[in-house]
Amino acid sequence: MGQQRVLVVAREPGRRSEQRRRLDDAGFATAEVEDSGSAHELLEQGGIAAVVCFEDDRDGENWRVLTRHPMAPPVIVISARAEVSGAVAAMRDGAADYVAEDAPGSELAAAVARVTDAGPELVAEDRSSRQLMALAQRVAGKDVTVLLTGESGTGKEIFARYIHERSPRADGPFIAVNCAAIPENMLEALLFGFEKGAFTGANRAHAGKFEQAQGGTLLLDEVSEIEPGLQAKLLRALQEREIERLCGQTPIPLDVRVLASSNRDLREAVRDGRFREDLFYRLHVFPIHLPPLRERAADIIPLARSFAHKYAQLGGGCGADFPPDAERLLIQHPWPGNVRELENVVQRALILAEGSAIDADAIRFEPVTVSAGGNGQAPVSSGSGAATSGAPAPAVAAEAAGGQDGATTLEEDLKSREYRRILETLDRVGGNRKEAAARLGISSRTLRYKLARMRQEGVEIPERSGLLYAYGN
Repeated sequence: MGQQRVLVVAREPGRRSEQRRRLDDAGFATAEVEDSGSAHELLEQGGIAAVVCFEDDRDGENWRVLTRHPMAPPVIVISARAEVSGAVAAMRDGAADYVAEDAPGSELAAAVARVTDAGPELVAEDRSSRQLMALAQRVAGKDVTVLLTGESGTGKEIFARYIHERSPRADGPFIAVNCAAIPENMLEALLFGFEKGAFTGANRAHAGKFEQAQGGTLLLDEVSEIEPGLQAKLLRALQEREIERLCGQTPIPLDVRVLASSNRDLREAVRDGRFREDLFYRLHVFPIHLPPLRERAADIIPLARSFAHKYAQLGGGCGADFPPDAERLLIQHPWPGNVRELENVVQRALILAEGSAIDADAIRFEPVTVSAGGNGQAPVSSGSGAATSGAPAPAVAAEAAGGQDGATTLEEDLKSREYRRILETLDRVGGNRKEAAARLGISSRTLRYKLARMRQEGVEIPERSGLLYAYGN
């Protein structure tokens, strides 16, 4: 989103400039407007991390109007009166903090720093994403259960971490449990813990995830996959704010905020009898739905760039720039796998990219086949409309990966390019495994594993120079 700014709202120019000067001196980027109407226009554009607004007879209810804006960031109220009763009322009505106008500049700067410490990085260029971030900021400070729904891969766990890091529990632990990945008989012990001797192999007592999350946040990921029998015990824990370990005799009080997520329609699960209605309403205190990536197209390119930076070591000098034709491919793709699929596509593109940018030839969607022609040029077919690739297809690609009929799959093509990158790097460092691993951005152990796999697939690994001849070039 670019650099986040702090917006100062006041009718009098002198008051705006004074508070803006204080924030500038503290290192914040700032903007200013005179009323809530002008502030709304800036909020619609995005990029505002916090609002500083005055409360007195001259500025009236500006700040209360701003807190009700659907994309409002935290609002800090500055008061000329600085009364305790006013501070209490302001916080109750939605203010994030309350500062006296004549307080030292460091106090305002500290208040802004508190509310703009965003925690996990989220990319939010699309209007709907900015609205969700604003909603998350507002609910983060309220100790209520949040139910996050959306298709698989939309980023529900990242969003949950974002809420945790903006909450008063940010200094406590964040514990995430994937309820779909754990068998029912193990999930109960994992969540609630067990005493010594509770079952075969329980040689000592063990604290469950609820206890481990004390003072912090527990995310029940894919909560819809919990079996009905365990749903009843979960409901009681949420209602009574206490648990008992398996074979335990003493209730354990809980100080845990629970977040839950699901990629299923929980209302439908309730109608079908697969999910308890009382548990649904216990979790449904504050529901937030994350739209699929195809419905927030403005996020696609910023997300792609962020992944390109994250996995830059795969690119061998390739930057995070996407030419217009590559951007068009990314935006037009339907992204059934959402953000997770985009992350995978960018990683593949970094491996396949030639030159300093990630061009359209490197953007590969599945299913993809590469036809190995005699001239080494490979036409690429894709169900997502990828362009024809001009990247060379080494002759060893089909042989090393067991290809047949002169064609290789995308996985095999990627494997051959990975092998080429490893051999080129070894060649540059004279066969030094440790140095090669460092340049490739992997551990020495991983490199040894990859080299062993290459040998098993018939790829020659010379110890000295001339490594590229392993590919017949």
